[in-house]
Amino acid sequence: MKRRTQVNNMVIKHHNNDTGLVYSTEFGKICPGCNKPTEKCICRKKQSIPKSDGIVRLMRETKGRKGKGVTLITGVPLENEGLKKLAKSLKQKCGSGGSLKNGVIEIQGDHRDVLEKELGRLGYKVKRAGG
Repeated sequence: MKRRTQVNNMVIKHHNNDTGLVYSTEFGKICPGCNKPTEKCICRKKQSIPKSDGIVRLMRETKGRKGKGVTLITGVPLENEGLKKLAKSLKQKCGSGGSLKNGVIEIQGDHRDVLEKELGRLGYKVKRAGG
């Protein structure tokens, strides 16, 4: 159970194990990693580029999507902001929707041919994976 403390008309919530602040009415949510307000969090900005073997993989997947296929792009050696920009440009190139989830770019439909050419043009080594 979380413990609440009130100091100078400011409500403060604490973790169960009293390791740090969770919420402050003055700042809002507090990052548990660096104990700063989430807008000024420094630990999430330090996320590094995920380790990969230098190969961008294209896969087609229908699992859990009621038979509708999506193209998955994994292994792109970019940080989160770079991935967002790349995903946006690839979605525009394919003329379809998509999303970015956990470092994997999902583009609706089977666009492996177009994406393979576009990523190759951008300088990535591309392989098709899966069936």
